[in-house]
Amino acid sequence: MRRMDNRLKKIQRQQTDGKRRKHQLEEAPHKHQLSDRDIPLELLEAELRWEKRRAAYRRTVRNTVFILVTVAAVAVLLAMLLIPVLRINGTSMTDTLQDKDIVVAVNGSSYEQGEVIAFYYNNNILIKRVIAAQGDWVDIDADGNVFVNGIQLDEPYVSDKALGKCNITLPYQVPEGQIFVMGDHRETSLDSRNTAVGCIDDELVIGKILFCIWPLSDIGMIK
Repeated sequence: MRRMDNRLKKIQRQQTDGKRRKHQLEEAPHKHQLSDRDIPLELLEAELRWEKRRAAYRRTVRNTVFILVTVAAVAVLLAMLLIPVLRINGTSMTDTLQDKDIVVAVNGSSYEQGEVIAFYYNNNILIKRVIAAQGDWVDIDADGNVFVNGIQLDEPYVSDKALGKCNITLPYQVPEGQIFVMGDHRETSLDSRNTAVGCIDDELVIGKILFCIWPLSDIGMIK
């Protein structure tokens, strides 16, 4: 009987010790957790200031990116509509302009004789020189001398005069609302002297070529 009592007491002590250890294990993690009340006020204020600075920085970055994108879009739009940048393809304007030169054009409402213009032709952009306006009479002799309304043009920009690929009937009167143009390289240029191009409608003109901006050795105004 006494042995039975000792065994029961031993089992009860083991159960009590197990419950005590389990309770200690459950409470242990909570002893290491800090509540907001346990965090120093200075640390909370510093964290708040840091979060505010991060939010302000993100806003600044977003605003800066938006401004840069807007400015770039406006610049591209203006370049396309007001100041087109064009690349020369071919040799019809030598010696004034060379193949692969890059030039800047400016939109205008009217164009004078001798000015270099860019215009649309069959989904391409051509660059030629204005020779005559609507109503003018154009004539070209066998040596390539050009006459407008009976007066010979002084053309220092032409190095080698030639009648070129001319198949129109001369003298020729420029139709209303159109411009008679020719390339400076008269021997090879396909222009208003040939019915394949003809005169240019005013509405197809992109603008007047003012500057050559590439290559660097040729930077300057176009004459």
